[in-house]
Amino acid sequence: MSADAPVPIGDCSDLRDGDMRACKAGSVEVVVCRVGGVLFALEDLCSHADTTLSDGLLSGYIVTCPLHGAQFDVRDGTHLGPPAWTGVKCFTVTEGPEGAAVAPAVRAPKPPNAGPPGGYFQTR
Repeated sequence: MSADAPVPIGDCSDLRDGDMRACKAGSVEVVVCRVGGVLFALEDLCSHADTTLSDGLLSGYIVTCPLHGAQFDVRDGTHLGPPAWTGVKCFTVTEGPEGAAVAPAVRAPKPPNAGPPGGYFQTR
């Protein structure tokens, strides 16, 4: 994606609340979701197992990866727990008469909750 202009992703007016679709924004694959009448865009790649999130399930603001069930908040890309240990890139979407566009500025996901040093945590 260019650093100076939004990248058009086409007409998304047919996306209803709860719908999502995969599309290409320059060289980046994104999944675009509509929740509460607002469009959100995430990198279309689970941070846990390199699976497309667009094949998963969207429930409210949460998209669930179809492979292992990792969940991400479409508003900011944060992960909601294991098996993912980090969020995914989140992009700003604008929508106008010409269609939708993904802003090149990436909002960094919130820091991961990776547990104690070393990445291990006690489960019992």
